[in-house]
Amino acid sequence: MTPPRSDGDFVRIPDAEFEAMLARAAEKGAKRALADVGLDGNEAALDIRDLRSLLICIRVIRRTAMQTAVRMITTAAMLALLAGIAIKLKIFGGGP
Repeated sequence: MTPPRSDGDFVRIPDAEFEAMLARAAEKGAKRALADVGLDGNEAALDIRDLRSLLICIRVIRRTAMQTAVRMITTAAMLALLAGIAIKLKIFGGGP
């Protein structure tokens, strides 16, 4: 490592050394962040894949639940209309 050169009140280091320091700091920070959330072991990649799969399943379930709710509401409305038509036309017997 070359000694830093002073430029007035500022310390200057070569760009390559600065980039290397940034890369090491970023790598250490990323490792520490993964360790803080418990994703630092040998099975971390498998855990992340499982989490992504779980999120995909949750999205599919949410979409399916919404579709089911819309279908039930639509079916109930159609049955109510058919029942109203049947009563109006007195199809199921005489009424008052």
